[in-house]
Amino acid sequence: MARFELKLPKMGESVAEATITSWLKEVGDTIELDEAVVEIATDKVDSEVPSEVEGTLVEVLFQIDDVVAVGETIAIIEIEGEDVAIESAGKAQVTEVEKTIEKAAEVMATPISKNSDSGKFYSPLVRNIAQTEGISMKELETISGSGKDGRVNKEDILLYLKNGKSTLKEQTIKVVEEKVLKPVLKEVQKVAPISINGDDEVIEMSRMGKLVSKHMVNSVQTAAHVQSFIEIDVTNIVKWRTKVKDAFFNREGQKLTFTPILMHAIAATLKKYPMINIALEGDTIIKKKNINLGMAAALPDGNLIVPVIKNADQLNLVGMTKAVNDLAGRARNNQLKPDEIQGGTYTVTNVGSFGSVMGTPIINQPQVAILALGAIRKVPAVIETAEGDFIGIRQMMFVSHSYDHRVVNGALGGMFIKTLKDILEAWDLNQDF
Repeated sequence: MARFELKLPKMGESVAEATITSWLKEVGDTIELDEAVVEIATDKVDSEVPSEVEGTLVEVLFQIDDVVAVGETIAIIEIEGEDVAIESAGKAQVTEVEKTIEKAAEVMATPISKNSDSGKFYSPLVRNIAQTEGISMKELETISGSGKDGRVNKEDILLYLKNGKSTLKEQTIKVVEEKVLKPVLKEVQKVAPISINGDDEVIEMSRMGKLVSKHMVNSVQTAAHVQSFIEIDVTNIVKWRTKVKDAFFNREGQKLTFTPILMHAIAATLKKYPMINIALEGDTIIKKKNINLGMAAALPDGNLIVPVIKNADQLNLVGMTKAVNDLAGRARNNQLKPDEIQGGTYTVTNVGSFGSVMGTPIINQPQVAILALGAIRKVPAVIETAEGDFIGIRQMMFVSHSYDHRVVNGALGGMFIKTLKDILEAWDLNQDF
């Protein structure tokens, strides 16, 4: 086991010391990477000191109300690995890099003589290649020559390099990459701590929030997101709903909103385009037999959850309305069952419920597409008739289709929402429910 020294970090140019106000961990406690270990206070700000490693707290070097200088060791954490001082190991790495670079520079700066100690002759071209590639005279003598009297020619030295011989130059590059570039890149990739002052409120993310955050970041890093947008005239749907909603409630005991009408049309569209209703796992495409529509819903704490309407294409409008109302209601009351938020094959989110005209939603992995429904608005629009075109007030909405460009091209992604538009705009004002 190794011992890691947790030091008081630098907190600004003018801050030289801090006061220990509270230990968040006790000796013997397990500590996770980036987990807060101690609270400190300065004349400017109160903050926490996180751990740079995973391990066990074995020693606390200062007590509450002690004043500690920046850079002083405040605690010892036992970590996995050899019992070597971390700081010394770091210095050893630097020394190793310096020695390797110095050695390489020396070799590459030293001219290769045309005759070796063993009497071999090397042409100017061969000597130039050797020096450029960091091949020493000692290494050069190990290369078998195919020229007259075993002389090493251009082809011999290039073949030596092609066969993956580890020259001093290559060794130097490898050492620099391992000892310098990788650690530096690792540090650069760390998120810089956020400055907090006395007026800021610190809010811990909920467990659900952390899970959603991780899921969204993973999706963006995995899928090649691309979007298509289309505007749909839903005037007939608005008029039809206004006409039948009271009768619908009296007969079914359910409120008829726009959501089930739209979901019913989306399920029908998915049936026409089964290659949107797929999942991607690695390089394998899984074509889903069932159409299970995920419906993003808001939770009381502001997080989103996605209950799933199973076999949505098999539901009529009444069945879809009951499913939508039931899942949305139980989502608001945190009453969903685990299997009711699993197994989705395509997701729909209604950004219009928050007043947004359109959005660019993130795909719900391992699905390959997601649809955002924008707000329905009254807008002036061109109406085409047999007598000619004229301007009228129409109920319009945008839908945004995000899809994974690795498996869904622009033609398929665009045709999907064009078909959805055709289905919705052909709504029969005289149909029953």
